Amino acid sequence: MLLVTLAALAVIVIGYAISIYNKLIRLRNTSQSAWSDIDVQLKKRYDLVPNLVETVKGYAAHERTLLERLTAARSSAMQASGPAETAKAENVFRDTLKSLFAVAEAYPDLKANQNFQQLQTQLKDLEDGIESARRYYNAVVRDFNTAIEQFPSNLIASRFQFDQRDFFELEAPEIERKPVKVSF
Repeated sequence: MLLVTLAALAVIVIGYAISIYNKLIRLRNTSQSAWSDIDVQLKKRYDLVPNLVETVKGYAAHERTLLERLTAARSSAMQASGPAETAKAENVFRDTLKSLFAVAEAYPDLKANQNFQQLQTQLKDLEDGIESARRYYNAVVRDFNTAIEQFPSNLIASRFQFDQRDFFELEAPEIERKPVKVSF
C-alpha cells in the first residue's frame, strides 16, 4: 500500500513539474511571438520613413541635416537587437520623427500635400500598432518573468535555464511622462 501511495505521489509530482515546464515554454514562445509582432510593426514604420523623407525633400530642401539625422536614426534603429537596445534606438528615432513633423508645420504647402497627409496618417496608425504591441509584449514578459521567479516554478526554470526577458521600456521616462504642451 505504501509503495502504491509513493508511486501515485511521484506521478502527481512529475505531472505537476511537466505542467510547469510546459507553462514556461508557452510563455517563452508567446514572448518571442510578441517581440516578433513589434519587429514587424517597426519594419513597416522603417519602410514608410523613406517616403516621408522624399515628400519633405521637395518642400524643405534646406532641412537637409534633419533628413540626414532621420535617415541615420532609422538605420540605427533597424540594426538594433533585443528589447533594450531597440527601445533606446527607437526613442532616438521617434524624437527625430517628431522633429520632422515640427519642421513640416513651417511649410503650409507641405502640410496641405495629400501624399504627406496620407503618410502622416499611416505613420500614426503604425505608432498606435507599435504601442499596442509593446503593451502586449511587456504583459507577456511580466507573466514569464513572474513565473520564473515564483516557487515552485523557479526550481524548474533554473534547472532548464529559463532566463528573464527584458521589457521594452521608455529610455527617459521623466521626459516621456511630461504632459504635452498644446497651444492655439
